[in-house]
Amino acid sequence: MLASDEDILLEAERWTRQGRAVAIATVVETWGSAPRPPGSHLIIDAAGEFLGSVSGGCVEGEVIAQAQEAIGLGHCRLLEFGVADETAWKVGLSCGGRISVFLRPLAPAIIAEINRARASRKSCALVSGLSSGTERVAAAGALAGDALAAELGARFAARASGLVAGREEPTFLSVFTPSPRIIAIGAVHISQALAPMATVAGFETIIVDPRTGFASSARFSGARLVADWPAEALKALALDAATAVALLTHEPRIDDEAARGALSSDCFYIGALGSRKTHARRLERLRADGFCESALARIHAPIGLDIGAKSPAEIAVAILGEIIEDLRREQRSGSSGKAA
Repeated sequence: MLASDEDILLEAERWTRQGRAVAIATVVETWGSAPRPPGSHLIIDAAGEFLGSVSGGCVEGEVIAQAQEAIGLGHCRLLEFGVADETAWKVGLSCGGRISVFLRPLAPAIIAEINRARASRKSCALVSGLSSGTERVAAAGALAGDALAAELGARFAARASGLVAGREEPTFLSVFTPSPRIIAIGAVHISQALAPMATVAGFETIIVDPRTGFASSARFSGARLVADWPAEALKALALDAATAVALLTHEPRIDDEAARGALSSDCFYIGALGSRKTHARRLERLRADGFCESALARIHAPIGLDIGAKSPAEIAVAILGEIIEDLRREQRSGSSGKAA
């Protein structure tokens, strides 16, 4: 499995704390059937140790050699590679393409600032001048007066890195947004199947259940467990626009409390287990709590894509599919309004 951006950036900071000189290579533009998308990163130290990827393995050797030279000279450089059809086939592509890679020594203060933002689930972007090598971190929520505010806002919404058009100096925005996460309310059989699937799909998964006999490490090996009532748990977890909430206990005392917390947040997905009749009763209770129809319409119920799922594992597949569908819809909506 490829290392995630979060893994790469944390490892880069660890290397710099050890006193190791580090370079970072970033895919900034692609043409044709390129192996890795813009915003993909590779870190390299002076000894040639590396983590991450800018291709399917066909150009990493050259990038590592160039990185070691860049570390010694302290210079940035923009590299272009063509991926021939025969090489593309070897790395799993149907045809060749070209990639442009920005390589530069890594500033420890820059990477530490990005990691602090990510630890607090705040969006930020590394703004890189591709000619001068100058870099800065732009934080979401602090864009007033920034010449790139419109482009940054659109990139944050789309969760997409990319080149900025129309600038005197070519500029690349490496966008870092909170990792998507699924909070499953209920340490039940469906959650047991959902947690490992979601992890493989790139989601952080958190299981919330006040029933300590259910929320046990023996039943959820490797999963993050919160043995608390949803009101307190969701408040502590600080739901955000990269969070999905799945109500899975079938117990109104637990699920309704979680629904109230989710509906009061800007999480991108809320789903609830139960039949249409069960959901109708749930909606009546939530209306009595003061929630309007537009808020209640945010709840997917019965939860999951309609694929005829029966077993806990099949239901988990349906839930994960629906969550991914909503996540990608949000991203497509954000990218449709992207600034030129």
